[in-house]
This record gives sequence, C-alpha cells and structure tokens, in this order.
Amino acid sequence: MSRHCPHILQVLPALGTGGIEHGTVEMAEAIVRAGGRAFVAGASGPLLPRLLSVGARHIDLPLGQKSPLAILRNSRALAQIIREERIDLVHARSRAPAWAAWHATRRTGTPFVTTWHGVHKASFPGKKRYNSVLARGARVIAISSYIATRLREDYRVGQDRLRLIPRGADMARFDPALINGARMQALAEKWQVPPGTPVIMLPGRLTRWKGQLLLLRAMAILQAEMPGPWLAVLVGPADPRDSYVQEIEATALRLGLRERLRFAGLCQDMPAAYALADVVAVPSLRPEPFGRVVIEAQAMGRPVVVSAQGGAMETVLPHRTGLLVPPDDAPALAEALCQILTLSEGARDLLAETARHHIAENYTTRQMQSATLAVYDELLGTGLSDQFRDLDQ
Repeated sequence: MSRHCPHILQVLPALGTGGIEHGTVEMAEAIVRAGGRAFVAGASGPLLPRLLSVGARHIDLPLGQKSPLAILRNSRALAQIIREERIDLVHARSRAPAWAAWHATRRTGTPFVTTWHGVHKASFPGKKRYNSVLARGARVIAISSYIATRLREDYRVGQDRLRLIPRGADMARFDPALINGARMQALAEKWQVPPGTPVIMLPGRLTRWKGQLLLLRAMAILQAEMPGPWLAVLVGPADPRDSYVQEIEATALRLGLRERLRFAGLCQDMPAAYALADVVAVPSLRPEPFGRVVIEAQAMGRPVVVSAQGGAMETVLPHRTGLLVPPDDAPALAEALCQILTLSEGARDLLAETARHHIAENYTTRQMQSATLAVYDELLGTGLSDQFRDLDQ
C-alpha cells in the first residue's frame, strides 16, 4: 500500500483554457482535498493562478514539444522529478507529454494512467502509433462511450484497463439561481441583443467542423418560418483577419442574415451567457469526443440541439432536455431550432428542471473527480476517493 499522502503528477502541454487544462486543475484540487499532493508539469498559461490557488505545485516544462529529441529530453526531466518528488503515479492527457511520461515511468517503475480526450484520427502512416501512447496506461480513461468504443476496437484496450469517466459540470458555478439580471444585461449590451429577443447560441472555437456555417444555412431556412426578431450569437475568440471568420461574415451577408448574427468573442462569464440563450446549438460536423458545452447548457436549464454523433449526443435526453439532429442537415437543424424557440413557457420550465436534474445525477465535476481518484486507488491501494466523498457529506 502506498503512503497515506500519495504524490500524483499530471502532465500536459500547457495550462491553457481548454477542457484538458480545466480537467487537470479540477483533479489537482481533488487530490489535495483528498489528502494527497498534486503536481502538474507543463508550460505556464492562463490557468496557472487557479492551479496554484487549489494547493498544487506547478513544474514548468515544455512538454508540448513533439520532436523525438524534445520528448527524450522531457522524459529524462520527468524521471528526475519522479525520483526527487517521490511521485507515486503519473497521469497523462495529451500525446507528446504522454510519450515523455511513458518513457519516464518505465525507467522509474511508476504507475502510468492516461485519459483520451480527443478524437485523434489515424489518417496517415505512423499517426496511429503516435496516438497509441494514450492507450498504454495501466488504466486508460475514456471521457465518453464513443471514445471507449474506439479504444476497444482500434487500440485493443481491454475492460481490465479501460475506465469510462465522463467529464462533468460544476453545478455550483452553473446554477441558474445564482445568475442575476445585471450579469445577463452586461452581456446583452456588449453583444447588442435587444430586450426580449430570442437568442440561439453556439459556443465553441470558430473552426469549420464546429458547424457555424451549417447554423447559418439553418438560419436562412428558419428566417422564412420565423420572420420575427431573433438572432444567433457565436461565442468564441473571433479574429477578424481569420479566413474562416471572414467566410462566416460573407456567408451571413449573402444569406441576408448579418443583422441576426453576433460575434461574441471570448466570454469570461459562461453561466450568464447560457442564461441569456433560449437554445444552445452544437451542430458539429464531426463527432465530439464529449461535448462540454452540452452538459454546461443543460446544467443551466437550457435546451440543446446537438448533432447525433459522437460523445455529445450521449448526454442529451431526446425531447426531454433537447433535440438530436442528423449531422450536416440544415433543414433538420432549422426545424429543431424552431421547435425549441416556440416552446410554451410551461414546457420550457419542465425542460429546464429535467435538464438540470439529469446533469446533477450523471455529469458533475464531483463525480468525475471521485471516479478518477478511484482509478488512482486501484493502482496505489489508497483511499483517496473515500476521503474525497467524506468531505462532501
């Protein structure tokens, strides 16, 4: 059995603002709360202050470098850290850091855990081998059933090593009861949303596969069905010099939708953003590995319209918390949006209650943290998950 205070090292490229980074910080917090010591290796980034605030230690390493020489150099640095800090277990979430960590843990005999967060296509020779490091853990965590199936079928990860742990929403942060009118009004004014105007929201990076152009095609159809006031807000960093952003602008102008479209940019208050939305659309053109915004929107009691593929569709209760539509089908997307926007107040209230209860029962940050600590316990013989659950009782 490992010592009472296990030392857990997580590795990632950098402390950016994506799902991998947020999950790393959430697990560092859980490790510390359960009585362990949390270490995170990777380059610095916007989440560093939050990481330090939960009591974790950051080790600045350029683990995002992908060249064989850089991976070898990083593996030696990690092996030294493992020995000096008496690390009991290493958890990797991204491929280049995982390769360095895998070599380091083989040198030191340290348990190695991986989480497969992305789709990670194997579209050219050698890519599947590069991906395979995330299937080499003593335990391999899949963030959705979609990813778990791929790990079983394409990478031969058996049930003895595979663990399904969906990502979670912070129910304390994403709580409709905590959103006041001032927060919503600030965003409405910033985004030029007139009072009482229904809002279709698409949160996500402005990249082609996220489906912004598909949404515009659906909006053109919807405009004929619902000529009254409504608009769409694209939430995500939008550089006006980016060719795809320019294509979105040009398409909106061509379809006569420019006055109905808002580029919100990066939003620091996503709970208020969801509260401002009447429907949250996730019309991704390729499968999402999980789809964090889908559970966040439902936690906020907002109906969702989601492409029926990948991990995102797993979290939706069709016709109870939202609607699923065939991928890349503008007429179906327009019809679904119309159905949601024309719901009665009573139906909308019931959907909101059902959606929040659904996420609270199945997809919370606390559940993700506890289940991941249980994976560490399997390998270390510790009781981190029990101690963590005791804190919430």
